[in-house]
Amino acid sequence: MQNPRVVVVGASGFVGRYVVKHLAGEGAVIVAASRHGGAAGFLRPMGDVGQIAPVDCAITDAGRLKVLLQGADAVVNATGILYERGAQRFRAIHEKAPAQLASLARAAGVRRFVHLSALGADAASPSAYGRSKAAGEAAVRAEFPHATVLRPSLIFGPEDAFFNRFAALARFAPALPLIGGGTTRFQPVYVGDVAAAVAAALRHEAALARTYELGGPRIYTLKQLFELILRETGRRRALIPLPFPVAMIQALVLEFSPFPPLLTRDQVRMLKRDTVVESGASGLAELGIEPAALELILPGYLDRFRRSGALIPTIHSVS
Repeated sequence: MQNPRVVVVGASGFVGRYVVKHLAGEGAVIVAASRHGGAAGFLRPMGDVGQIAPVDCAITDAGRLKVLLQGADAVVNATGILYERGAQRFRAIHEKAPAQLASLARAAGVRRFVHLSALGADAASPSAYGRSKAAGEAAVRAEFPHATVLRPSLIFGPEDAFFNRFAALARFAPALPLIGGGTTRFQPVYVGDVAAAVAAALRHEAALARTYELGGPRIYTLKQLFELILRETGRRRALIPLPFPVAMIQALVLEFSPFPPLLTRDQVRMLKRDTVVESGASGLAELGIEPAALELILPGYLDRFRRSGALIPTIHSVS
């Protein structure tokens, strides 16, 4: 598609903003829809004048979405929540709203639909998050059979909610909790590579009706990730094994916090399963993308958590 008109839903979120930037760099004209469109003005400079139009529109707003989708060539659903609070429920945001969006897109004659899911999506997942993600994939495919589904592992980047949060915690906490012993495995993927995967999925006909599992070049345990955070921030903290039952009790208490909870019971359940790309699954390589290494990106944004407050460029290996 030459200069396609793309509607990105969830455009101001962590992943959405990188999708907008990447697509703008490829010449797309973008309608950047988000729940708080008035605060998404920072997206405009990512493209030429008039190329990116931030719009106040939640994924649940069927009437407004119907208008925005008229004349669109493609839709990217980059919405998602990590925990439930108030009206933000997993089933509503991960299943019902994406199904509605896919239905509206099909009715509007949209040609391509990319749905961002998660590597933990599974109807049999112990977590409500994982089950809702699986239900969302099925619901989108039922409404838009040729949709492309992307399943990233733990996503890292300057605004991420994992490495930043635990690096901040290590500033004052005497120890970091190794939930379930810290043996859960992850395959962290750079947010820029996820955005590149979205763009590739929109370009390539071979991506129609396909599912891609997105992971970085290495697999790490939770313990190894914490060790990497401590090395990059120059801090020494104890790593204390926390059995799942104890973690569930702590998470229950943390859920009552008025601030975004450090841990929820559903996230503890998620940690009972690895989040790695399955052997033989289509992934970044099939989309023509060479994944960036965590050790090369992480120092660039964890420097503010260093004891010295300055970046000391180093590259570490994790055993």
